[in-house]
Amino acid sequence: MKSEQHSGTELGRFLRACRARVTPEDVGLAAGSGARRTPGLRREELATLAGISIDYYTRLERGRETRPSPSVVDALARAMRLGEEEHEHLRSLATLATRSAPEPATAPSRTVRPGVKLLLENLRPSPAYVVSRSNDILAANPAGLRLLAGIEEWPAKQRNIARYVFLHPVARDLFEDWNNQVRGCVARLRALAGTDPDAPDLAQLVGELLLKSPDFARLWERYDVKGRTQGRKTFHHPEVGDLTLGYQSLLLEGTPGHRLLAYYADPATPEHDAVALLDLLGQEPAARTAPRATSTDAASSPS
Repeated sequence: MKSEQHSGTELGRFLRACRARVTPEDVGLAAGSGARRTPGLRREELATLAGISIDYYTRLERGRETRPSPSVVDALARAMRLGEEEHEHLRSLATLATRSAPEPATAPSRTVRPGVKLLLENLRPSPAYVVSRSNDILAANPAGLRLLAGIEEWPAKQRNIARYVFLHPVARDLFEDWNNQVRGCVARLRALAGTDPDAPDLAQLVGELLLKSPDFARLWERYDVKGRTQGRKTFHHPEVGDLTLGYQSLLLEGTPGHRLLAYYADPATPEHDAVALLDLLGQEPAARTAPRATSTDAASSPS
């Protein structure tokens, strides 16, 4: 991640990625004659749409201008038709770019509070787990760990959702919409990399995935920062069969970056029976590495 340590460069890279995704037709411009050497909008087209000079925009994209005003940021977001999450991400990058020196990066806490562990227990048999900002699984109830088929075989400190979806041999078959699942994982990591490029809990994980997964490397260059916090997912689970579950992701106040991810099924449905079976399977001696709410707090370092 050495190439991303300068926040001004990160701002420029995000602008280039967003510009490449917008076609002239998207913004009401004529495509013109002849082949276009650059995908998406040209710099001069975007600058015109945003009402800024071409020279200023070029310097901004190349990292030579690091103090864009809020009005310029908003104008660029409108011109590129960014969604709310992307717009907010652009604002965050612009704010970081104005800092003369980055703040020292510190490792985030991996400690899961006792009350949160009790909450995981109370959610049984619904699968639930607590993840860090970089998607390390910090604690899980039995069904939560078992839902990600095969992850319980990995050492606790290696259990990371992004690592699982890209590198575990079961993951592609487990998720019905694997492509959408991996895009969400990459978007969350990309958003973190933009606002905290030197995050110690992120650098090792991203470096590993760039090396081992061409799919991750391709998606990483898209600079997509749009994630999902609720919805429904369909699983083709090797132990309990096919099931579609609702899910909800909630930030846990008091521990920055920690999220509770819980799945749920309607009562008296085959899905509810399936998660109850996952809960039972998760208590088998071979799968149980800690009492019920499995915690990875003791991991020596973040993944």
